[in-house]
Amino acid sequence: MRLNEIELQPTRAPIPDAVAKLLADAQLRLQQYDAKYQASIPAFVPSDFEQVYRALAWIESSQLAAGHRFLEWGSGIGIVACLAAELGFDAIGIEIEPALVEIAESFAAAHDVDVEFACGSYVPRGAEPFVDTAGEVTWLRTDRPDSYADLDLEPEDFDIIYAYPWPGEEQVIFDLFESCAAVGALLLTFHSQDGLRLQRKVRR
Repeated sequence: MRLNEIELQPTRAPIPDAVAKLLADAQLRLQQYDAKYQASIPAFVPSDFEQVYRALAWIESSQLAAGHRFLEWGSGIGIVACLAAELGFDAIGIEIEPALVEIAESFAAAHDVDVEFACGSYVPRGAEPFVDTAGEVTWLRTDRPDSYADLDLEPEDFDIIYAYPWPGEEQVIFDLFESCAAVGALLLTFHSQDGLRLQRKVRR
């Protein structure tokens, strides 16, 4: 298998009012998070959420995904998963930090967004060797069981997976996706100043 790059053409349409309110609230909650948890969970850094929303909106409107199941690897306080749900995806987020899962569930409830969050590792059982290749990358953790059994789903059941790889983790995420995602599935990744990448898993 291999990953094919797809040129992103994010939508330029106005942000819907409900999404704008969600994004504004997200910034407030991130400030609260920084004040309360930054010292104990220092590896959490947010994406550019408007940029991610526009990319997901384009993916949805272009019908690039084979279906509507969306998974966020390392969902933090749940903002991207909520944005995906607002676009009509059946959205799930997996996050290993219980405190962040609690914030995500509260955030989704406050905006009446139908999204599910699971607390655990997004690295499926048997895929740990891919994480081992990260070397000094210690924040890609597998010290909790993976969440797929609780969800009654596997990575291959999802049509699009989103992740924000930390510097040095990018190839680990690509290899993990190539190993466990379904043929035809999309991987959307955020790379800070380098923006977003979209790739599809295809047969060689």
